Amino acid sequence: METVDCVVVGAGLYGLAMAKQYHCTCPEDSLVILETEATLGGTWADHRLYSGLKSNNLLGTYEYPDFPMDSDKFHVNSGEHIPGKIIHEYLKSYASHFGIDDLIQFESKVLTAEHQDGAEGGWVLTITTGRRNEITTLFARRLVIATGLTSQPSLTRFDGQEAFGGKIFHVKEFPQNKDTIQVGKRVTVLGGSKFAWDVVYAYATAGVEVDWIIRSSGHGPCWMSPPYVTPFKRWLEKLANTRLLTWFSPCIWGNADGYTRIRNLLHQTVVGRFFVDCFWRVLGGDVLARMKYDSHPKTAKLKPWIGAMFAGTSFSILNYEVDFFELIKGDLVDIHISDIDYLSQGKVHLTDGAVLKSDALVAHTGWDHKPPVKFLPEGIEHNLGLPHVLPDKEIVKKGDQHLLIEGADGEIRQRFPRLSRPPVWDHSYTPLADQNGVIARDDNILPYMLHRFMVPPSERLLRTRDIAFAGMVCNFSNPICAHIQGLWISAYLSGRLLHSPAAAVGEASLISKLRYEAVLHNRFGKWRYPVDWGDKNPSFILDAVPYLDMLLRDLGLNVYRKPGIWSEMWDPYGPDDYTTVNEEWEAAKYSATS
Repeated sequence: METVDCVVVGAGLYGLAMAKQYHCTCPEDSLVILETEATLGGTWADHRLYSGLKSNNLLGTYEYPDFPMDSDKFHVNSGEHIPGKIIHEYLKSYASHFGIDDLIQFESKVLTAEHQDGAEGGWVLTITTGRRNEITTLFARRLVIATGLTSQPSLTRFDGQEAFGGKIFHVKEFPQNKDTIQVGKRVTVLGGSKFAWDVVYAYATAGVEVDWIIRSSGHGPCWMSPPYVTPFKRWLEKLANTRLLTWFSPCIWGNADGYTRIRNLLHQTVVGRFFVDCFWRVLGGDVLARMKYDSHPKTAKLKPWIGAMFAGTSFSILNYEVDFFELIKGDLVDIHISDIDYLSQGKVHLTDGAVLKSDALVAHTGWDHKPPVKFLPEGIEHNLGLPHVLPDKEIVKKGDQHLLIEGADGEIRQRFPRLSRPPVWDHSYTPLADQNGVIARDDNILPYMLHRFMVPPSERLLRTRDIAFAGMVCNFSNPICAHIQGLWISAYLSGRLLHSPAAAVGEASLISKLRYEAVLHNRFGKWRYPVDWGDKNPSFILDAVPYLDMLLRDLGLNVYRKPGIWSEMWDPYGPDDYTTVNEEWEAAKYSATS
């Protein structure tokens, strides 16, 4: 059996950054990247691209700090959204530039990862390779899971789907179903997320008639915004990374930025909460006014059901060449606020009695947010801090975990009274069933419980220090986050993290503190972003800069990266502010040992 020092599973945005950082910081170690698909890129892999697909970000905010997206090289101009094909080429160039492209083994799917007993730990991986699905095994001294949050589609089962006759597929498979883009056809699109908006746009601009269903028992349409907001025409992605504005977001790890007094004033006093509410009301009102939802009965149906404050990363940006709302106002698109009752031959029946003729049904019914790897031995998911279904006998009484959750919820409500009053967007909300018709109940599923959203706070696994998870977060600053997470994990795995959770091994009080903090940080999303992914995995917008601050502090680096206090407050943080973190870490590391 071959032995590798480090295996990274996944060659998407986070997996590539993770592999690059490990390769650069531990150049003597052997490294392998296992990618299920035939090309790298994850969401931006070649098989997931189609004409018109673009990033929400404008050029300059969707790039790694140490590899700028050169306008001339990649043929994209300032102020433009980046085409999907360009992002794919950019990621290929990144892998080639840092010498990790030859380390990727494509069409290699990890079926199981079994943790080994003993002081050194490690993982035995069972892998299928190639189109023949040949099974091989590999021993990884260290394992990093970077499979992402949008790799495994979750498609619900519809009553009568066997009789439908047309294609039924998840939006992830849209590029493989291009034959449904034919004039004269009529398709049905289910979902209110940006993925659904993109598919509706692709069909309508091709002249295909669309019935767009937004579930009346769901979360409603996602927030959508122009690229520039506020009367000052501020760039939205940069607005989210402006330190002063991050103070207006109740954030459980916000004190990592050092501005504790200001945050306490804003969130723990009546006067402060008044200004916080005003801030979000003005920001949300500005976006709604610019979108002009109420200018037409059809576009009014796309108005979000929840306030801007409580919207997570489903908050998206208009990035279309053709005016989306003009398409909606025309004859090609009809919007239905209803639920699918059942399907019959060539028809979609809604619960409000409407019957839609349809040649295909495209659904964005979410993603399986758990890694697509079976971890062994059985039951290790709990120690790994991964989402898992509790056995029925444990649902009512969850022991220590239940007490930790109760304590964390209490602290969150105490520190942020505003979150004690979560919005009520839909009294009839019902989660969708899976392919087997099973509806998972929130009270018997434990979400992610990872320290810093990356490593299990389990004494057993902290002792072996042989596993981490990259990219189990989602925010407006993903390339920056991927870069810093990659460095943090590399330092942790190699025992060179200044403030390492592994230092708690053997100290019961420190392990308890780590476990509680992990629960506190992961539980926070349920209160902060209740209709987004917050109750399943970390998903945040204005909380990204303090999260990066927290990781930089662990690495022993300076979190204040602007030349003065005024620019620190008002100048947005971007990739260029983190360009030298590797060099700074190397310098700090040698300084500490000299």
